Amino acid sequence: MPYKIDHDRPNCIGCGACAAVAPDFWEMSAVDGKSDVKGSEREEEAGEIVRETLEIIDDQYTKNKEAADCCPVNVIHLLNEKGEKII
Repeated sequence: MPYKIDHDRPNCIGCGACAAVAPDFWEMSAVDGKSDVKGSEREEEAGEIVRETLEIIDDQYTKNKEAADCCPVNVIHLLNEKGEKII
């Protein structure tokens, strides 16, 4: 079943937990210190990234759920194939 990562980037505090847990999917921006989803589609407003999304498959779900679970400000969400929020 396909899933989607939905990252609320403006509210990221740059703690780095996601990048530590799932470095294949997450990295810290050298520009502003916030996390970025590698290979994501980015939605911008006024030149700022406001949302990042990336489709993932079953075997990528667990690591990204760990990243979402460890986020202290809950800006990482996982959606199911219907677009419903799992976390």
